[in-house]
Amino acid sequence: MIPYLIRVAVKSVVTLFAIATITFIATRLSGNPIDTFLGDGLTEEGRAELIRYFQLDGSLWQQYLAFMRGAVSGEFGLSFVDRRPVTEVVSDRLWASGQLLLASVAFTLLVAIPLGILGAIYRKSWIGSAVMMVAFAGYAVPSFILAIVMVLVFSYWLNWLPVVGNGSFAHFIMPTIAMSGVLIAALTRFTRNAMLDVLGQDFIRTARAKGLGEARVVLRHGLGNAGVTVISVIGLQVAGLAAAGSVVVESIFSWPGIGQLLVNAALVRDYPVLQFGVITVAVAVVAINALTDVSYALADPRIRLARS
Repeated sequence: MIPYLIRVAVKSVVTLFAIATITFIATRLSGNPIDTFLGDGLTEEGRAELIRYFQLDGSLWQQYLAFMRGAVSGEFGLSFVDRRPVTEVVSDRLWASGQLLLASVAFTLLVAIPLGILGAIYRKSWIGSAVMMVAFAGYAVPSFILAIVMVLVFSYWLNWLPVVGNGSFAHFIMPTIAMSGVLIAALTRFTRNAMLDVLGQDFIRTARAKGLGEARVVLRHGLGNAGVTVISVIGLQVAGLAAAGSVVVESIFSWPGIGQLLVNAALVRDYPVLQFGVITVAVAVVAINALTDVSYALADPRIRLARS
């Protein structure tokens, strides 16, 4: 098991290094940020002074080495716009994004796992068909389309829910549903398929023959053994949600999180904020994937033996 953990750690570090390098190159391809957020009213002397101040006067290779040294030491520079350390700028938005992500994951688990179980138990009835229709609808409708439709219906037409901000429980409803749509669809389908595979096994028939209640058979023996597959799906989908879903949904609902911050930083070419924001999201995604792999290996002895 120790060699497997070492491989996971090495893979995670290499992935983060590659993401940091790609992010640095991509930001530099967009042009000079000084011209973007200060416009044409800047003198040549002032422009040169700002370029030196933000350490943009070196070659691309020198800037890259300075960026990597800063990344290793935890110094990512100052925001071009706020003139504050980017660690402070990003950390101010972390809790808002974390709240939305946790709310979306909790809502997904509360909805998707029961739907998947029902879809497996009643697979030959209208209930099973309805569950699959919900899953396919979740796949078919992108999160931004769902968000826009909810804004039109529940905010613009009915005036029931607020659109902007995160000050109350009502502010969480539409962003949480929008972020959870695809995740609910994926987890429902995988839970249903995993439960169908487990419920057809001999030990399930043995448990029923012993007179155990159906609820105990389904939840303890069925879901307990299908949990390995469900865990892997949850980890992968949550990682994708943290990487892409937050950017789209936070932008639509003006949610004061990292997703909206990244969009704004990209528009004004705020290199340090954009770089550190992307790396922060990448660390979260890589950590979730690594924990998912380790949990998957620990949950299944066959996988643990194969990877040790």
